[in-house]
Formats: sequence, structure tokens, C-alpha cells
Amino acid sequence: MRPNIQNPHTQRYKDQAKALRRELTATGHPITHSAALELVAKQNGARDWNTLSAQAATPTPVVGGPVTGRYMGHTFTGIVKSLSQVGTAHRIAIQLDEPIDVVAFDSFSAMRSRITATINAQGISHSHTSDGVPHLVVHGVDW
Repeated sequence: MRPNIQNPHTQRYKDQAKALRRELTATGHPITHSAALELVAKQNGARDWNTLSAQAATPTPVVGGPVTGRYMGHTFTGIVKSLSQVGTAHRIAIQLDEPIDVVAFDSFSAMRSRITATINAQGISHSHTSDGVPHLVVHGVDW
């Protein structure tokens, strides 16, 4: 039999639900554990507990962790320097392992070693080139 290994994010949400249930019960407003889970899900921007639980189980980039993707048409590897949630999007800063030339002209170059962008739940930047290609695509993102 396989041991039940709890995702740390899911466990944190369950702990929040237990604390919420205790507080509400102590103030004369008892609720069920499932109702507390649903409230925690809504507080964290999810439609319901099942959605929040699934989101928590999906690996996401972490500060200090490795990341790969495409920036301005170039494949890259790097390290996540910062990551923050902005509404339903995320602001990410990546230190590239190798600088990327972000200019398409032969007579001019501009090397970039750090990227900062706002990405959606699939890791795709809101900014696009004039032909519609996203500036940044971070692989392995699915918030």
C-alpha cells in the first residue's frame, strides 16, 4: 500500500479550515468541516474546494528554483528571483543562465540577463510582439 503523502499547500489550506471552524464554533456559529473548506477555497480565489485542492497539487515555479521557457523567440534556462501574485496573474523575475539578445536587427544588439514579466495561469505573458507571439512563455506553469 502506498503511503498518503499530503501536499504541503493542501495541508496548509486544511489547517486554515480547521482554525476557521474552531473560531466560528467558539463564537456561536458552528459549521461543518466541508463548509470551512469551501470558505477557505473562496478566500483563496478558487471556485470551490476541489478546484483549490487541484491547484495546490500542481507544481509551480518557486523563488530560487530552476525555470525554462522562451523569451522573445529564444529558449532559456534560469533561476526564479521573485514571484508574486497580482490578481489572477503572477509577476515573475528570472535571472537567465545565459544572456539573450532581445533585438531582431542584425546591426544592433541588446543583451538581457534578467526578465521581469506578468504571466497568466499557463505561464504566458500578457505582452506580445507585433505578430502576436507572447514575449515570455514559462514552461511547467499551471496555476
